[in-house]
Amino acid sequence: MHEKKNVRYSERMEHLPPYLFGMINKMKMEKRRNGLDVIDLGMGNPVDPAPDKVTEMLCKVANDPKSHRYPVAGGIKHLKQELSIMYDKEYGVSLNPDSEVITTIGSKEGVSHLCLALMGPGDTVMVPTPAFPIHIYAAIIAGANVVRVPMADDETMLRQIANLCDSMYPTPKVLMLNYPHNPTGQVTNTDFFKEVVKLAKRYRFMIIQDFAYARVTFDGYKAPSIFEVDGAKDVAVEFGSFSKSYNMAGWRMGYCVGNTDMIKGLEKIKGYYDYGIFTAIQAAGIVALRECEPNITEQVEIYKKRRDTLCEVLQRMEWEVTPPKAGMFVWVKIPERYKNTQDSMAFALELMEKANVAVAPGAGFSREGEGYLRLALVENEERIRQALRQIRQADIS
Repeated sequence: MHEKKNVRYSERMEHLPPYLFGMINKMKMEKRRNGLDVIDLGMGNPVDPAPDKVTEMLCKVANDPKSHRYPVAGGIKHLKQELSIMYDKEYGVSLNPDSEVITTIGSKEGVSHLCLALMGPGDTVMVPTPAFPIHIYAAIIAGANVVRVPMADDETMLRQIANLCDSMYPTPKVLMLNYPHNPTGQVTNTDFFKEVVKLAKRYRFMIIQDFAYARVTFDGYKAPSIFEVDGAKDVAVEFGSFSKSYNMAGWRMGYCVGNTDMIKGLEKIKGYYDYGIFTAIQAAGIVALRECEPNITEQVEIYKKRRDTLCEVLQRMEWEVTPPKAGMFVWVKIPERYKNTQDSMAFALELMEKANVAVAPGAGFSREGEGYLRLALVENEERIRQALRQIRQADIS
């Protein structure tokens, strides 16, 4: 007779596959504990420090006992004002800091909680794939159905979205966008946003645009905000993050701007889940926005040099690669000469085992990512060269 377990997961857990990046990280840490030097090109986890001014403000405010109390949940007034100023300066977009801006514990948390506010059983969400996992699974956790839209050029994407809306009843409730795109690095322009906003109004769906890589752009390209398009506030919100622009990934600070009703929904549900961001971190964020523009320029140049090094060496190794115009990753197809061309997880594990290099398997970004790897630009140029030497010299089947 089998003993019944006391611990029983909810049904939603059955829809969550093993987190592939967790498996890679576990293997990496085991190797490092055994004294092996694993070069990590897997996770987009910046190794460069946050600006000194930001850290100094954090320490200063943290030393004030008043900052140890519960913070203002939706973000302190001056931080939301600075975010509004930044949007006006960078994109020519006017935001009301009281009703059109809210801070989040990183963009990942914000997207997740907004999905809980907007979606439920019977709702459908369109997600371009391959996709950053939370863009799919935040909707699934909320109980919604996910329809995958294969990433393509702008014209094809618009046609696919319109066709889905024409063929489905009820029509999809939300479109999840992510430009500049993680993992592929694909970028877009205001013409695309203009057309997608028209579709949203025609078919009455909402848009969530994840803009985490807004400021990490190369070769003269500048990523547009969706709110540069007239009428976008009627249907959309946009998430941003301090993680990449200011090397503040572990600080967990992001924001959401745009449609007032969507912001209200996020604020309401967050009121039940969290008390906001530690006040000292919010104060540091104000300093980042006010005083650290030169740091972004310097960091982007660092990422560009790493991108160029990685792409040049990969091309010499006869890997098919296109240098991305934005983001901190390079998306590469596994060369046909390798046995595990269509099993990116197996290939990533083999690279870890035989070359001591960690990469992100394309399958971790949904089945449309199979056959690819995502390589992060987080190591310095010499470490990147060393990683590729180790891959070239290893006996990879």
